[in-house]
Amino acid sequence: MAAATQPWRDLAKAKLESINESIPLGWRLPFIPRNEEQRDVTGGYIQQYLSKEEIEITETDARTIVECTSAGRWATETVTRAFCHRASLAHQLTFFDAAIEDAKSLDAYYLKNQKPIGPLHGLPVSLKDQFHVKGVETSMGYVGWLGTFQGKKGTGKEKVFESEMVKELRDLGAVLYCKTSVPHSLMAGETVNNIIDYTWNPKNRNLSCGGSSGGEGALIGLRGSPAGFGTDIGGSIRIPAAFNGLYGLRPSTGRLPYYGMANSMDGQNSVLSVVGPLASSVGTLQLLVKSLLSRNPWLHDPLVHDMPWRGEKAAIEKAEKLSFAVLRHDGEVSLHPPVKRALESVVQKLENQGHKIIEWAPPSHKRGLDIILTAWTYDNGADIRSALELSGEPKAPQIGITYGGDIKPDPPKDATFIAANNVAQREYQKEYMEYWNSTAELTGTGKPVDIVIAPVAPFAAARRNGFLWYGYSGIVNILDYTACTLPVTTVDKSIDVADSSFRPLSDLDKSVMDTYDPEIYDGAHVGVQLIGRRLQEEKVLAITEYVAGILTN
Repeated sequence: MAAATQPWRDLAKAKLESINESIPLGWRLPFIPRNEEQRDVTGGYIQQYLSKEEIEITETDARTIVECTSAGRWATETVTRAFCHRASLAHQLTFFDAAIEDAKSLDAYYLKNQKPIGPLHGLPVSLKDQFHVKGVETSMGYVGWLGTFQGKKGTGKEKVFESEMVKELRDLGAVLYCKTSVPHSLMAGETVNNIIDYTWNPKNRNLSCGGSSGGEGALIGLRGSPAGFGTDIGGSIRIPAAFNGLYGLRPSTGRLPYYGMANSMDGQNSVLSVVGPLASSVGTLQLLVKSLLSRNPWLHDPLVHDMPWRGEKAAIEKAEKLSFAVLRHDGEVSLHPPVKRALESVVQKLENQGHKIIEWAPPSHKRGLDIILTAWTYDNGADIRSALELSGEPKAPQIGITYGGDIKPDPPKDATFIAANNVAQREYQKEYMEYWNSTAELTGTGKPVDIVIAPVAPFAAARRNGFLWYGYSGIVNILDYTACTLPVTTVDKSIDVADSSFRPLSDLDKSVMDTYDPEIYDGAHVGVQLIGRRLQEEKVLAITEYVAGILTN
């Protein structure tokens, strides 16, 4: 009861101080510029605080890191210390001492056995603050969860219990060294909570890093981590990946192990959250997924499909002539100029390679989004409200788009209501499936479209309190499709000027477009997503790698 009776501000302040104190004195920045003084803190700005060796290590692709640690060319301890240093500069939730001890153990194993312990030997991996890691607190952004296990005291699980994927990553040789910030409740495309306040976009600190895996996006964008894992129930991997110039995979449900992770609205099974990787290269995503599947996770998580890595399928799909569709507008909210330019750039590059591109005109996305929003609010906010009430902390306004200005204690929906929404979801999925099948008549390949090229959001990144529409990302979740983000370009204020001919379809459409200002957005990352059908992770990753190669040539 002591935690519940303390003012929430005191608890939050103490936690923030403990985070700051966990950073070694020699790694603390002498001066932190205001956002307006230093918009972009990536690249040369953060490099000034690192040694040449640290820069080389932290800007190396994860596959090459593993090659070096597995061959003994780089000590795991050296690699881990480099990423701990860079992560500390990015100001994340850290557990460096335990990570360095793990790194030493891996080095000792290699010295004794002259071989790596697994395919991720010596690879530092960061985790969203939703994973339970031994010896580390999981707050999920809630002040009331501090010092507890998911808001409950005396469970015996506090700082002892580990999520299934955490165990598997350790067995594969990964070094778990860092947990990253989330919005409390996880139900927001911006990362904000009452412990650390707001997490900005390191490439353009006028803008959000995204959410809810926003800390992962910001950290990997700053190269403070070579690879990390987030979760996605409405875009929470893809949004921060796109906002930070990264690749992020949203797999279909049941492909990767989720068991034992903290969550909001646990037990809501209409639209399940999934876990997936974020990184600066597609090859890293492939390495992580393939490695995890080698552990047979279906033997330890009852919801994971018995589906090993299908490398042959990925190779075949990559070699064949491909057809694409492009979604330029979802019928509800228009795209900001730089997002439109990014879409057209991808389309043009693919057409130049001889690939067929058709227009994507599917069933109403608004109808799909209504179904997912209904699923998110089965309990009328009771789960989120109870977590906030543990400390008395206020709700962040960013989750108000789904849960309203106040989360009221209305009765939860009954079984009949939930069943009806599940039927509506199934019928919508069937209708969308048949539409996808029908594109075989348009592609010229005799087969349906391989991939849909679509925005992740109507903007390159959201301004604070400006994430007003989740339709472009959420549609993937209601359909349970596989999707991967693709970095395309950056905002150029001289090219991406405001469209004077724009005529809004609605007040919402106007409000979203009104957030665009070329001066404010200049320099921000712009990405899109490549969407495949259910359980097509290998195919989607292979085609994403192929398209990325076309963009860079």
